Amino acid sequence: MTLLYTQKLEACLRDRGNRQIKPAMEAYQRNQFPFLGIRSPELAVLLRAFWQEEGLPAADELLIVVAELWALPEREYHYAAMQLLEKRRKLLTPQSLALLERLIVDKAWWDTVDLLASQTVGGLLLRHPELIDDAVARWMASGHMWLQRTALLFQLKYKQRTDTELLFDCIRRLAGSREFFIRKAIGWALREYAKTDAAAVRAFVASVELSPLSVREALKRVASAEPTNELDNIG
Repeated sequence: MTLLYTQKLEACLRDRGNRQIKPAMEAYQRNQFPFLGIRSPELAVLLRAFWQEEGLPAADELLIVVAELWALPEREYHYAAMQLLEKRRKLLTPQSLALLERLIVDKAWWDTVDLLASQTVGGLLLRHPELIDDAVARWMASGHMWLQRTALLFQLKYKQRTDTELLFDCIRRLAGSREFFIRKAIGWALREYAKTDAAAVRAFVASVELSPLSVREALKRVASAEPTNELDNIG
């Protein structure tokens, strides 16, 4: 059943690929992955129609279909796999984390890692907080840039539920990284948390030696994240 489902979805998308826009899509991702040539809005329409006709994979088939899609070379299949995970996110269990980690490091780039980290993994760990300490310790110790970026970004949507001690500890440990995607993630995570507690972010940035990129990203919208009163609006 799962292989047949994947084959049907593969054929559905492959038939709609556009060779004319394919090179530009590949160039945008630095020619790391082949594309079919289906832009995001059209892909969403195609997937919605496919799921209306074929339904969604059952709980015991979901991760198999996702893995089969990820094994295909073209990037649109990886996007389809991530959308499936989001649509069926309530079916994910602690045992699903191993596959999610594999997806993060396999064919890794920001366009897959960031969604997996901030939505799929973040959502799973929010429902199963008992997994967080071991998972973050494993990612940080791995030395793998994309897993470490996941440690920085999985709480991106947590707001008041953010474990600031954990976030700040991860940032301190990675503050000296020369990797662009780590420095950018540090700033992104802080900027997002500043919407919840701008004062805490400002104090933290002042206390830690961060790269200029991280600082710039972290403080980009701090002023707008703080509560305002009438006097603040007087020029």
